[in-house]
Amino acid sequence: MSVLWNLEQLRLFVGVAEKRSFSAVARDQRKAQSAISSAIALLETDLGVTLFERSSGRQPKLTEAGEALLEEAREVLRQCERLNGRALALMRGQEAMLRLAQDEAMPYQPVIDSLAALAERFPTLEVQLASAAQGDVARKLVERRADLGLLFYHDQIPEALERRVLGSVEMVTVCGRGHPLASHDYVTCLEMARHRQLLMATQSSVYPGSEQASPQVWRADSFYVLAEWLRSGLGWAWLPRHVVQYPAYLGDMVELNSEWTPPALVVELVWRRDEPLGPAARWLAERFAVQLQAIG
Repeated sequence: MSVLWNLEQLRLFVGVAEKRSFSAVARDQRKAQSAISSAIALLETDLGVTLFERSSGRQPKLTEAGEALLEEAREVLRQCERLNGRALALMRGQEAMLRLAQDEAMPYQPVIDSLAALAERFPTLEVQLASAAQGDVARKLVERRADLGLLFYHDQIPEALERRVLGSVEMVTVCGRGHPLASHDYVTCLEMARHRQLLMATQSSVYPGSEQASPQVWRADSFYVLAEWLRSGLGWAWLPRHVVQYPAYLGDMVELNSEWTPPALVVELVWRRDEPLGPAARWLAERFAVQLQAIG
């Protein structure tokens, strides 16, 4: 069977499947609804299958064949974005400027050491670094306000982004030096539940350390805010070890030997699929990975 369908038909197929509406896609595309319906019908003819069940007055529903082909269509579109992005990178050559966005709780020494090495390797490169609270790094990338992102793994990330694991950072259970739990040699989950827990405000994403273990919680969108609360004796928390070891906090917090501590936070490099990494960004990614492994 010869391939007669085109990418625009696939985009419309995915759009109707996600929005469950021909009219909504027509509005987005500023086209007549009949044009959208005709394009989908031609795609069905070319593929030899029916993609949607159509009933008067009802939302279009994927058929069994439509369900099977939807992810295939998405992957074809993703591959096209990668192809266009790769061609753009080859055309551009080395970047003139690299805009880096990082989670504000990213280990600072690996970032500093990596950027110092970058300056030596690419002396003419202009760098812009933005630190953001949880969730904002991905948003900057999607809005094209950053080229490269460093963040902790989230279970939900925008579809337009690619991700690569670089390493991990250890999580520890801590409280302020004057907190009642500070005098315990060993802390059970039951004992932790009797005291206020300080939690990251994770919105819709989940990652290690966002689990509620106490009926009493305070939330913030910054590990450093949690650290300041800990110093004030407001509760206990799970924090990355490098935050606890920040020079300003030394001596103010106690690491607890607890019954349960979350697994390590996974550090990821993230970028837009349609704008792949240039030479300097790729080099910096490798340096980040090496520096993260060095802190263990």
